[in-house]
Amino acid sequence: MAGHSQYKNIMFRKGRQDKERSKLFSKLAREITVAAKSGMPDPVHNPRLRAAILAAREENMPKDNIERAIRKAAGGDAENIEEVRYEGYGPGGTAFIIEALTDNRNRTAADIRAAFSKYGGALGETNSVAFLFAHAGSIVYPKDKGSDDAMLEAAIETGAEECVSTDDGHEFLCPIEDFGSVRDALEAQLGPPQSAAIVWRAQNAVAVADETGETLVKLLDVLDDHDDVQRVYGNYEFSDALMEKLAG
Repeated sequence: MAGHSQYKNIMFRKGRQDKERSKLFSKLAREITVAAKSGMPDPVHNPRLRAAILAAREENMPKDNIERAIRKAAGGDAENIEEVRYEGYGPGGTAFIIEALTDNRNRTAADIRAAFSKYGGALGETNSVAFLFAHAGSIVYPKDKGSDDAMLEAAIETGAEECVSTDDGHEFLCPIEDFGSVRDALEAQLGPPQSAAIVWRAQNAVAVADETGETLVKLLDVLDDHDDVQRVYGNYEFSDALMEKLAG
């Protein structure tokens, strides 16, 4: 897992989420609604909405659901939805950043704090662990889109800072302020990406013992299952043995 453990860990969690499609669709719809409300309801002129729709399509969310979420932004249902970021330490000295959309900040904070406490962690203050992560634009293409060298050339041509190529795919990284222009340039050259989003990337991975890892997975399950939690970023690294056990 060296070199791309974070991607594999994310894919592992995503696979677990796939078992609850309705909950996942609900979270995707909320993001689409908030994105549409934050700017124009047209993805061509609203980069965040475009990224949200792309993420929904990647999960095979029905077109009707996407359009309904956009229309909802015109009503009053999304008025009280807040974007909140939580940070904390999990078992084994791991660090986490949780992004949520909530209509009750106190309730969500209490739930997340309780989850961390139950599994040997602690919720921290804002920016308590952010320094362990890089906030960057991430545009991902499948492995068969081109060779590693060709993708590196595309990164240079489109203004991306780098392209990380692994067996799982090609991830183009860029500063947040350049995200829109880099994404559009890549799409013009390579077609629609597999995913495109502003993410928190761990600077360094923390290898956790298998027993600690099993506890950490329970924490991830609780966070992923929470209706208000949109994304969870961590700097943990599971062993191959634990990954195989969890997948079995």
